[in-house]
Amino acid sequence: MAMSFETNTRLPAGLFALMALQFVCVVFFLGDVAADYRASAAHSFELHLSVEIVATFSLLAAIVVEGKILLGLVRRKAHLEGRLRVASAAVYDVIEAHFQHWKLSPAETDVATFLVKGLEIAQIAELRGSAEGTVKAHLNAIYRKSGTHSRGELLSVLIDGLLGGTTFDEALDGHQPA
Repeated sequence: MAMSFETNTRLPAGLFALMALQFVCVVFFLGDVAADYRASAAHSFELHLSVEIVATFSLLAAIVVEGKILLGLVRRKAHLEGRLRVASAAVYDVIEAHFQHWKLSPAETDVATFLVKGLEIAQIAELRGSAEGTVKAHLNAIYRKSGTHSRGELLSVLIDGLLGGTTFDEALDGHQPA
């Protein structure tokens, strides 16, 4: 089950609030331990007092461990988000390079970009403010220039370029117009 963006961004704040509440509990329990110790006539460690001390310091240790884990997760998230930005830019660059190699016009590039994003002809036409027939004409030109015959073939060429299974030139040589 995927977390929503809002839940994902609130999670560290929620964990921090929980850790703060745990710290308040530690302070309370330390006060209780001190009061129990002062109230003890012989100042001997009774079982009850010993258990309270162990529980209090265990809770404090848990807060420290949770803090380290939370800090590590926040750093890891920032690192992965940075790498995702780099990867997204690289994907865009590879796709743009294909479009430039095929010498697509600006309108064809626009349509091809929407096509790669998975939009249907009617959706592309609506977004571009043009007729479906115009979008179909652009698609035919894109397929002709790329040496492909369908959306699936076009996406296959782009994916091959992204995965690095073939070099850029090999991927394009296999899909040049006849």
